[in-house]
Amino acid sequence: MPDQIVTKDPKISIIIPVYNVEPFVGKCLSTLVHQTFQDFEIIAVNDGSKDGSLEILRYFERKYSHITVIDQPNAGMSMARNRGMEQARGEYLCFVDSDDYVSPYFLEELYRAVTTYQADIACCYYYYHFVRSDVLYKYPFRCHGVFDRDTAMNKLLHDTQIQSLVWNKIYKRSLFTEHGITFPTMAFEDLATANRLFSHANKVVVIDKALYYYSQQSTSTLATINADKINDFIYATAMVRSTLEHSGVYRDYEKAYRALCRKTCMCCVYYVLKMHLREKKGANCLSNLKRVHRGIRYCSSKPFTLENLRRHMPDVAVCPPALKKNYSTR
Repeated sequence: MPDQIVTKDPKISIIIPVYNVEPFVGKCLSTLVHQTFQDFEIIAVNDGSKDGSLEILRYFERKYSHITVIDQPNAGMSMARNRGMEQARGEYLCFVDSDDYVSPYFLEELYRAVTTYQADIACCYYYYHFVRSDVLYKYPFRCHGVFDRDTAMNKLLHDTQIQSLVWNKIYKRSLFTEHGITFPTMAFEDLATANRLFSHANKVVVIDKALYYYSQQSTSTLATINADKINDFIYATAMVRSTLEHSGVYRDYEKAYRALCRKTCMCCVYYVLKMHLREKKGANCLSNLKRVHRGIRYCSSKPFTLENLRRHMPDVAVCPPALKKNYSTR
């Protein structure tokens, strides 16, 4: 494919945070440069990679004029995404994780959907790509259509048909810039951020096509779950409540939010058990489960503030020192 002719203001800016993904990042970029829709730029933020990721990025940057590489010291996925957004020029933003890849029609389908219906966000579905076995599994809980804010928020809060993932969607960049939305430095940052974006979106489109390939591997957030990440999961759920409260619509979505809390609780219970089984130590497992329940219960309690969650429950699901791992936001 010939080098792309860059327009002054591309329609779409694709932001890719990169950290130690040498075996995957080349495929990720190859699927993006061969898109059927070509009016876009790629901003790849190398977040202090220690492997050969940066060399691969530089190769693509030299070959394709619409790729920009930013090299920065390691600061985590959220800061890498935020750095990319600072440089973005597109009318729309799209986020792709550097160990994932996409269909050739990924941008074309999402752009057509968001512009045809004059929506603020368009979503597609995705495949789980289990890297070790090279097996694909299509996400099963699917819907499609054009939804107003109320319907889209209810679906997002239930977190099944529309999930709080940033990478299978396209967004009007103004959703971020006009409302000062950036990614918080924590695990499960997608959960906190997606709900802020949807709370300002007047219309959301969901297309019933799987166009994104999510690589499930041993280094993912869920595969490397630890006490700090469980705390962040609970805190991200609380941040959703705070967003709804500040928008004055919590009562409208209270039932859906409680469904989100139940899902978070079930997931965290599973993660605590998995963490203890992995370490083959049962000490404090019951107390950790109680901390999880207490934290989630507070998220849907009356009264509620983020400050009280932070002040009174700083040790939700914290394991004894023998179990606790070094924390990473990726």
